[in-house]
Amino acid sequence: MADLGQQIEELGQKARAAARFLALSSKDQKNAALMAMADALEASGEEILAANGRDLAAAPGYGLNAAAVDRLKLDAARVRAMAEGVRQVASLPDPCGEIIREWTRPNGITITKIRVPIGVVGIIYESRPNVTADAAVLCLKSGNACILRGGKEAIYSNTAIARALSAGAVKAGLPAEVIQLVPFTDREGVRLLAQMDRYLDVIVPRGGHALIEAVVEHARMPVIKHYHGVCHVYVDQVADLAMAEEIAINAKCQRPGVCNAMETLLVHREVAEKFLPSVARALRDQGVELRGDRRTVEVLGAGIKAATEEDWTTEYLDLILSIRVVDSLEAAIDHIEHYGSHHSDSIVTTDETAARKFLAAVDSAAVFWNVSTRFSDGGEFGFGAEIGISTDKLHARGPMGLEELTTYKYLVTGDGQVRG
Repeated sequence: MADLGQQIEELGQKARAAARFLALSSKDQKNAALMAMADALEASGEEILAANGRDLAAAPGYGLNAAAVDRLKLDAARVRAMAEGVRQVASLPDPCGEIIREWTRPNGITITKIRVPIGVVGIIYESRPNVTADAAVLCLKSGNACILRGGKEAIYSNTAIARALSAGAVKAGLPAEVIQLVPFTDREGVRLLAQMDRYLDVIVPRGGHALIEAVVEHARMPVIKHYHGVCHVYVDQVADLAMAEEIAINAKCQRPGVCNAMETLLVHREVAEKFLPSVARALRDQGVELRGDRRTVEVLGAGIKAATEEDWTTEYLDLILSIRVVDSLEAAIDHIEHYGSHHSDSIVTTDETAARKFLAAVDSAAVFWNVSTRFSDGGEFGFGAEIGISTDKLHARGPMGLEELTTYKYLVTGDGQVRG
């Protein structure tokens, strides 16, 4: 274990040195590196897919369900999309050096508040190899070095992707160590990373509850948590029911194994008897297993399971959906507050007053009106990609893009002022 600790320490030392280099790199140099990284991903496509094939072959041994395998799987189109995502990030405005505020004091001192990189960002994640690219390029664009630690189920894919990205960075004149992947998946490595506050400025865990709790327990630096997504869609009494059905199907079925997929459907009692049979048929046609409260079971009859108390707090990440009939908008908001994870929640209604109340009262990172929760995503928000979706309130909340990977400092200039 001492050897493991030494390896983690060396990663930290190299990352800190790379972060200092990046802090002095120009916008053009960073963008050139990103374009080279995109080219390297495409050039390494066969190698990446071969590595992914090894991970997929091992997936049954890890007990991955179909949704988890889908998150893990890469194909030529996904690799191209990964590279295109890198180019999109390169085209975004560089947040570093942005003047947030500037003012002059009566004594002549000028104070400028500017946006700067955080420094070294640690990211611990599971299953999805595209996170390797998303995290690395966002960190580089925002001037941060990164240390990435993926899960054992994607180790070969992550290694191949990180190798290509690092090669692209070097080609553009940056240190290879601006992007480093922890080459082992021992759980002890999580603890060691979380305690490496000498080099890591912030750590972002993305994965299951146990992983996030382990990071929070051991971390000596700030943690930005990508917690589970128990996301809701509430169908109001004056909703356009055709729209509501389309949104519900999309939110649950378009990609069920992701954190912004709907896990609970709330339906106002005034439209339950009309809406539930239709949406239930459409959901079942998509292979969704339904679990409902007493009133939902009464409306739908046989073929629906009774929901348990645990169902309301479960992130299924699968084709399973809980349904509850509620008496009012206020009851829907209360349910979301009690059972939700403050991730992403949506109301479907034609009543603007009800919508505005929902938008104001629901304390989630992203709240939607007549929009699927699947849009809670950095790419869909125009961020190019995302580090994750923070369910914290400080320092970042919701999809984390470039701005969320920066902090600020004050530049104070004068002509000899001293304090009396």
